[in-house]
Amino acid sequence: MPTRPSERPFFNLHSHGFVRVAAAVPGVALARPADNGARCIELMGAAAHDGARLIVFPELGLTGYSCEDLFRQQALLEAAESALAALLADTAELPLVAVVGLPARAGPSLFNCAAVLHRGRLLGIVPKTYLPNYGEFYEMRQFASGTCPTVDALAFAGQRDVPFGANLLFRFGSQPDFTLGVEICEDLWLPIPPSTYATLAGATVIANLSASNVTLGKPDYRRLLCASQSGRCIAGYVYSAAGEGESTTDLAWDGHAMIYENGTRLAESKRFSPERRLIRADIDLERLVQDRMRQTSLAQNRAATGIKPGDFRIVNIDEPLPADPFLPLAAPPQRFPFVPADPAQRDERCRDVFAIQTQALAQRIRATGLDKPVIGVSGGLDSTLALLVCARTMDRLGLPRSNILAYTMPGFATSERTLAQAQRLMDALGCTAGEIDIRQSTRTLLEDIGHPFADGERDYDVTFENAQAGERTQHLFRLANLHKGLVVGTSDLSELALGWCTYGVGDHMAHYHVNASVPKTLVRYLVQWAADTHDFGEQASAVLEDVLRTDISPELVPNHDGDEPGQLSEDVIGPYPLQDFHLYYTLRFGYRPGKVAFMAWCAWHDPALGAWPPLPEDRRPAYGIRDIRHWLEVFLDRFFRTSQFKRSAIPNSPKVGSGGSLSPRGDWRAPSDADAATWLAALEHVPDSEP
Repeated sequence: MPTRPSERPFFNLHSHGFVRVAAAVPGVALARPADNGARCIELMGAAAHDGARLIVFPELGLTGYSCEDLFRQQALLEAAESALAALLADTAELPLVAVVGLPARAGPSLFNCAAVLHRGRLLGIVPKTYLPNYGEFYEMRQFASGTCPTVDALAFAGQRDVPFGANLLFRFGSQPDFTLGVEICEDLWLPIPPSTYATLAGATVIANLSASNVTLGKPDYRRLLCASQSGRCIAGYVYSAAGEGESTTDLAWDGHAMIYENGTRLAESKRFSPERRLIRADIDLERLVQDRMRQTSLAQNRAATGIKPGDFRIVNIDEPLPADPFLPLAAPPQRFPFVPADPAQRDERCRDVFAIQTQALAQRIRATGLDKPVIGVSGGLDSTLALLVCARTMDRLGLPRSNILAYTMPGFATSERTLAQAQRLMDALGCTAGEIDIRQSTRTLLEDIGHPFADGERDYDVTFENAQAGERTQHLFRLANLHKGLVVGTSDLSELALGWCTYGVGDHMAHYHVNASVPKTLVRYLVQWAADTHDFGEQASAVLEDVLRTDISPELVPNHDGDEPGQLSEDVIGPYPLQDFHLYYTLRFGYRPGKVAFMAWCAWHDPALGAWPPLPEDRRPAYGIRDIRHWLEVFLDRFFRTSQFKRSAIPNSPKVGSGGSLSPRGDWRAPSDADAATWLAALEHVPDSEP
């Protein structure tokens, strides 16, 4: 029976639904199975030492793929079987599964096979289904297809009743989400690869043993095949192709190995290397399972193909989870899951986000006939992004930017810095700018309700804060009525997740939101991108750089002791980079809190792993497990218990990214009166000290 998460070592990746896998390119000694077996043993030991639970070798790796008619020689076939028997004996103590290629006779026919072995036991033998017999390939000259086996079990390599067939799946009992399917080279190149049926039957990871000689352009096509098949199947894909040592009589070989997860490349070998290569990656099995649950059309596809329980035979693997107290992820998750790490992809993402926001606002303006966006500008990040979207929308619609009615509304805590930034930005963008001091109207409101502040007391409670936010929104709506305009909201996804917005008559409400599915970390990158590209002019870029250097604050509580803000948002609700990380994995994948905390620790505990531009190197953030646990507790309580009622009533806003939207009409529907106790209880298993 699998152990519960609370019973496993926290800092071990296998405790959180990951599995470490490896692809090996050992090079081959052509037609010398004993030597090739020895190379496999060496790489299996290295993979096991690194905590891998699976290692995949190339097609026909025990003999070499390019033996051609030598496969008809009984001496070579017997040597290959003997090499496999020796490999089983010599690796009986290694706690991993290996998939090795060799020729094997079953009944009257010879097959190109993948042998699956574990701790001295031959778990099964999978024959290649589709044999290429065109161009440079002549496999049907030597081998039979796995579509027509005459036996379903055989005696081989000294073991009896070894399951044989293309319909085998291998399931890890200690990690039920880890079910392995196997296909061989050409199988992947067909319109419906065998792995398609295997994943519909429950396989979450596919091993592909390949030879695949190299020609110009072929490596890119291999990448495309592995990416697309892993994406369509929502599976992990471990691919290893033949390299050094194969015959170059007519062909060449590059030793290409890759590991993919749901369309994303996790690892890739260096091609044309004379050295033995071993690549490793950690596949997130829980992510695959969660995505399969969400994609309900997968079940429809299973029914349409006629896949039924029993069509595949399950071979169970009895191997406990690695109990290492410390086995972190080999490649830490990206610190900013909403933001691509690659600069080119990040530029494309920023262009697309602006395009989505602009197109959405333009359509709303056309539909309502209200061509004057009304917006409050604070000099902070969110209103800056929303104002940029308004400016670009006016350009798209062929309307003057003077149609934008932008207002700065200083209150009791507005700093000279943010006020000046708002004024400079409105001027740089060519808006119709206005300033309305809300202090007197707010004071009148507080007097009307008998708030102590009206009598001179420094009572800066939530009523005092929300009265200012409400006055600003009240003014914006009435200004929209007066000028036949449309109020554009500024709140972002992170604020909605944490409930960091004033409900109703406050920054929560607008006629149309443009930022509601854009998280704070992505807001920052969008503003930085706009500054770097100078798309809005040099004057605007200079203001944007100042905005990026400004601390994030609602500026609702005055500071009488200095020029700094009286409150910082992140002091209350947590660092936005960390909370956005928590949000992504909670919302997008539904991960348990312990797994989110483990992934956050892998990403954030080392300050050398990354930075949040534009912070200088000496201000790069780092968060230990104690910080992560504390802020994750804040996130879970606010997200599940206190903030849903705000999200249940948010205005219309376009969904921007696959990371999720919190609109009740989109990705997230939840009761407003739920509780966070279940999620908070799960935090008890998260340690509060470093390993």
